Amino acid sequence: MDDAAYNPDPKAHPGLHAIALFEGAKGVLALAFAGGLLAFGPDRLRESVQAIVTRFIPDAGPGVVSQWMARINPESVHVAALIIAMYAGMRLLEAWGLWRARAWASWLGCISSAAYLPLDVYALYHHPGWHTWAVLVVNLVIVWVLWRDIRRRRSI
Repeated sequence: MDDAAYNPDPKAHPGLHAIALFEGAKGVLALAFAGGLLAFGPDRLRESVQAIVTRFIPDAGPGVVSQWMARINPESVHVAALIIAMYAGMRLLEAWGLWRARAWASWLGCISSAAYLPLDVYALYHHPGWHTWAVLVVNLVIVWVLWRDIRRRRSI
């Protein structure tokens, strides 16, 4: 542990502020995506999925595409938008708490970021590249900064 006493002043934690901005940006983007899903609607979404599948997966069988299309309906779009909005709310709440150097926000951020690490390693194994390394490193840095904040709070 660090020998310095924990400073509860939020201004003394630029690392938390940086993570708060990152999490806040993720929350805003997720809200925009949820709103876009609702505005787009199931018909235009089906058209877009069909265009993407045709463009990027030309050998996809018609059965696979028709199964995807059958699952895109008004109810599924609303459920997806609700789940994305809940995710956005959690990210924005975490950002608010981190900006104010709240302990619960450090715990929430540390646990939620650490939960992605196995998926990051999986992605790195199956899709190696600079982008998967970058995601893994960013998540490791976030977990480390938040864990360090939690440990420093215990030394109070």
